[in-house]
Amino acid sequence: SRLGILIVRHLKRLERVILGYLEVSDGPEEEARLGILETLQCTIEHAWPRMPCRLPVLLKALLRLLWDVHTERGPTPEPVRAALLHRATQCLILLDRCSQGRVKVLLEGVHSSCGENRVRECLRRVQEST
Repeated sequence: SRLGILIVRHLKRLERVILGYLEVSDGPEEEARLGILETLQCTIEHAWPRMPCRLPVLLKALLRLLWDVHTERGPTPEPVRAALLHRATQCLILLDRCSQGRVKVLLEGVHSSCGENRVRECLRRVQEST
């Protein structure tokens, strides 16, 4: 957050780091994933003019994270899973806002075809956000 809009100088490298952390579970407390979702949220807030061009990659990674967190049958406690789902949903909402509603359009088909209630609930919150 200290860099503000100057974070755009490092977006390419930061994007690779964020994607790497989102892909791998780091144990029951998921501290790294929670931290990287906070980093992503802060990055979107500060570098929002540059986020629409990164939308396809970030959207895919966040949707994969939602699915992985929901389907994982590991030792992760329920409050940690809920926190991961909430933060990923917040990132999707921010991406939607900075891309003038493109996320909602892209998620329409996913929401209607998804049979998992927790994932549908996250997608519904994105669809209903203003």
